[in-house]
Amino acid sequence: MEIRKFNFEAHGDDRGQLVALEQYKDFPFEVKRVYYIYDTLTDVVRGHHAHKCLKQVLICVHGSCKIHLDNGHETEEILLDRPTLGLYIENDMWREMYDFSPDAVLLVLASELYDESDYIRDYDEFLKFVEAKESEK
Repeated sequence: MEIRKFNFEAHGDDRGQLVALEQYKDFPFEVKRVYYIYDTLTDVVRGHHAHKCLKQVLICVHGSCKIHLDNGHETEEILLDRPTLGLYIENDMWREMYDFSPDAVLLVLASELYDESDYIRDYDEFLKFVEAKESEK
């Protein structure tokens, strides 16, 4: 499984730090939607889905959380624990976000507007979707 992480450049001085992100330069898609998750209890698991088309970059801009990724064949756990680290998630990837620190703020940059029909919320359906896409190749 290929996991793409971005290390964003921070610019700072005695006033503080700044990270600026530009589409196609810092991540490979046009941003059509931005949202963030916060005040998530430590024992809560978010996500439990994949997307048919949507691509995302996840950045834990404060605190930390873990991301479980599953492409239908392999799994990997990623720790997001600094605001200069971005995790690129292609479509066709099951994701779960968990182990949020009490102060975690997870920012998500998405390639598409919200569309419920793009979600795959059942893991067995996800596996069938992956299998069907692979058989098309």
